[in-house]
Amino acid sequence: MIVVTGAAGFIGSCLVSRLNQDNFNNIIVVDDFSNPAKEANLKGKKIQEFVERESFFEWLDKNKETVEFIFHIGARTDTTEFDKSIFDKLNVSYSQKIWKACCDYQIPLVYASSAATYGLGELGYDDNEEVIPKLKPLNPYGDSKNEFDIWALKQEKKPFFWTGLKFFNVYGPNEYHKARMASVIFHAYKQINATDAMKLFRSHNPDFKDGEQQRDFIYVKDLLEVLIFLMHHRKDSGIYNLGTGKARTFLDLVKNTFSAMDKEENISFIDTPEDIRDKYQYFTEANMQKLLDIGYDKGFHSLEEGIKDYVQEYLMKDFKIY
Repeated sequence: MIVVTGAAGFIGSCLVSRLNQDNFNNIIVVDDFSNPAKEANLKGKKIQEFVERESFFEWLDKNKETVEFIFHIGARTDTTEFDKSIFDKLNVSYSQKIWKACCDYQIPLVYASSAATYGLGELGYDDNEEVIPKLKPLNPYGDSKNEFDIWALKQEKKPFFWTGLKFFNVYGPNEYHKARMASVIFHAYKQINATDAMKLFRSHNPDFKDGEQQRDFIYVKDLLEVLIFLMHHRKDSGIYNLGTGKARTFLDLVKNTFSAMDKEENISFIDTPEDIRDKYQYFTEANMQKLLDIGYDKGFHSLEEGIKDYVQEYLMKDFKIY
């Protein structure tokens, strides 16, 4: 059996589908299933059992001998939430319990970290584990992810195989429930569809022109291929970046969304909301060499390819589920 935590969410539900494609059908999905907006994400998928997040460790104690792998994707991911206690519980303590269980029961583990750990990028975007304790995230979410990374690296007792993956800006199907935290591509599609226009955040940094803020955008289908690779690889434990290695501008993103929708460009700028303005990353770009060096060679969609597939095969088809 393969366990996927956060399985009703964006990346978790896509992972269940990708595992099903390879005939892994004995999937244990773990989540807080109380949000009806996420129910569609798991419909039609081959799943062996649904386990509530709070009951998981009791379940695992009883079923440990049949669990082959754990993908710990579940987390509180809201970068605008500032109640540290929520992140301490869900992103740190819960992850520590999963780590310890994987050590005790000899279960390999892949968990989701985040590029939010890099903060403003003062120390670059290299997945050098020696730098991780020095990073300065910009919000409690990034702090919680970095805190767990630091804790994991300090542990003398580790799962026989484990990796932490610093997800960069992921976009793709099944993120429809994420509201404000959904990708800019999703918001662009909805806004363009409704108004034939798109408003982007104005730059409040003199080093960047309006719309030329840059992020490393990765299509969820590429992220899934890395997860599948690591499940089979099971060596070279450690913390890795997971982006494309190529930063692109928000203007590139929106122009490609207009193009995929076959609409004329109409772009204007508004002020970045004050509650996130001083916590805003103007540039992120994953150094992907570490993952490539352990043998990952499948490549990544370009921004043009990823947006075209997402818009035309999912968003324009009534938000089709992956």
